[in-house]
Amino acid sequence: MDTFFNSLRSIPLRRGPKRLVGGIAGGIADKFGWDVTLVRIGVLLSFLLPVFGIGAYVIAWLLIPNQDDTIALQKLIRSVG
Repeated sequence: MDTFFNSLRSIPLRRGPKRLVGGIAGGIADKFGWDVTLVRIGVLLSFLLPVFGIGAYVIAWLLIPNQDDTIALQKLIRSVG
């Protein structure tokens, strides 16, 4: 399982640094050099799509590493196990 999480850490996308809720929009904006407000609006509009918007956001929040390379799903698995 560590191999999976280490491969996630190798992608050049991190949550934040301009965080409001989970940092997904801030991370995407930072990675691509986009305005964080526009990305947040896009994320909010995606929530109007049934299941996809919120589901994709939750999955991204669980899998995209933080600025300090911690991954929410890995921390959750370790705390349960």
